[in-house]
Amino acid sequence: MGQTKYDEIRIENLEFFAHHGVFPEETRLGQKFLVSLTMYTNTRKAGLSDELEGSTHYGEVSHFITSYMQEHTYKLIEAAAEHLAEAILLQYPLVEGVELELKKPWAPVGLPLETVSVKITRFWHTAYIALGSNLGDKQAYLDGALQALKAVPGCAVEKVSSYLVTAPYGGVEQDDFLNGALKLRTLLPPQELLEEMHKIEQAAHRERLVHWGPRTLDLDLLLYDDEVFETDTLIVPHVEMHLRDFVLRPMAEIAPNLRHPILHKTMTQLLEELER
Repeated sequence: MGQTKYDEIRIENLEFFAHHGVFPEETRLGQKFLVSLTMYTNTRKAGLSDELEGSTHYGEVSHFITSYMQEHTYKLIEAAAEHLAEAILLQYPLVEGVELELKKPWAPVGLPLETVSVKITRFWHTAYIALGSNLGDKQAYLDGALQALKAVPGCAVEKVSSYLVTAPYGGVEQDDFLNGALKLRTLLPPQELLEEMHKIEQAAHRERLVHWGPRTLDLDLLLYDDEVFETDTLIVPHVEMHLRDFVLRPMAEIAPNLRHPILHKTMTQLLEELER
């Protein structure tokens, strides 16, 4: 996700004393740290209204950072930066992304240096997930998946389609499916999100015995922002989503004007083409 469409609120070199480090004396005695933060947001409302409620209060954010870093202890500044960035994004709803640099000027390396730092960029992302079940209490499995996704740290379910009954796909003799789709706001990168989805399937006693065979719960990552990529375990967008009416029908319900990043057609257009 690009940063150019966002406005920026910056905090430069916020200084505090905290207890982070690999060595025991670092966590026992503590040391100085500095944080520089860029928050990607939209300042238009605050700019027009001149009211603080339309923006993110940089003073409150500064106190939040200081308190968070003093109340938690991490061995690595990489871990401290990662958790702090997530905490800021979860705490302040108007912030879509952050660029955060955590500096450690007293790093115990035994050589003269000005500072050691870690700099990361983290954003909220939008994912679309297809749900399906054709064993047992199908609705209970789909409802359970929704609740499980809501419980994943850094994930928020924003929209859920109606459930629809569909004939099985792939030519395997089995019961009808109950299918749906959802829109997810997430801080997780695609591979980590996929791992969480697999955990939810496993908790529903999903068994991958027959390709396109019966299952208690099936979760497929359809889209992730407008990204296009392929790994050994994940292809986005889902390679067959434009061929499956049980995917396109719920997608057209919750995101009718969303465009496929490769085919450049909306969910409604793809569904209409498939139904011809």
